[in-house]
Amino acid sequence: MGFYPLMLPFEKKLKLGQLEVGGGGFIVAAGPCSIESREQFLEIAQAVQTAGASLLRGGIFKMRTHSHSFQGLGEAGFEIAEDVRERTGLPLVSEITDPRQIPTLGSVVDVFQIGARNMYNYELLKELGRSSKPVLLKRSFSATIEEWLAAAEYVRGAGNPNVILCERGIRTFERVTRNTLDLSAVAYVKAHSDFPVLVDPSHATGVRALVRPMCLAAAAAGADGLLLEVHSKPASALSDGQQALTIEDFRALMNDLGRLLPALGRWLEPGPLPRGAARASLAKTLATAKRVSLVGPDAPFTS
Repeated sequence: MGFYPLMLPFEKKLKLGQLEVGGGGFIVAAGPCSIESREQFLEIAQAVQTAGASLLRGGIFKMRTHSHSFQGLGEAGFEIAEDVRERTGLPLVSEITDPRQIPTLGSVVDVFQIGARNMYNYELLKELGRSSKPVLLKRSFSATIEEWLAAAEYVRGAGNPNVILCERGIRTFERVTRNTLDLSAVAYVKAHSDFPVLVDPSHATGVRALVRPMCLAAAAAGADGLLLEVHSKPASALSDGQQALTIEDFRALMNDLGRLLPALGRWLEPGPLPRGAARASLAKTLATAKRVSLVGPDAPFTS
């Protein structure tokens, strides 16, 4: 495949609230595959925020291979998502599966996620292109890099420049992992397009023990951040529990990133502090946390 031509001179970074995506910092979006209950989502959200996540992920609508699998809470999950988003202040990324969901889901989430099955749903992409809300576009199972970039242009060509790509593994002959994580695609896209790129090692590997090393490899390959599944009780998760990090796993990963990123001349993008009484508590926790990190590109090490 030859170099993919840039179609429009957009900036290589975009703003997501107070966050900057693609500007050298590293963002971490973390949370459960699916929102299951208010208690479950709030517990996980507060845990990943304390550990340093900058965005919250949580599925409301889920596209599943088998019709009998849990499909998400649907509109019943809106109130839960709004409540937890309000309490934590974290921007929420969640999957959209149908153009008819745009008006209602758009009032709940901060980033529309296009799942792998919908990368080729050009009508949905064009509809999201008429919105100004950021779009996280996952690479489809067997999509070439060129097809992935072409899908992103459907959104951008319709008027929405706020597109973030997400590598989530492609389907190969390998059976040990759920998919094959293509980190060469991350390096290629960063060199030959102007889209920020996240990596989802949860879906790429499907194996909890492989997620952490692939996160570090993604950072080294030049990814702008991660999209991760974290669950307080993976064994009882309603979807994808086998690939979800535990809260302890996630804390260890954030410690690792805090050590690795400075060596790459990069830093963890801090997420917003929660609103209300929880704000002071989290601020104190972060101030005393014993992990190496950077606050910005010129900041000294802290520990």
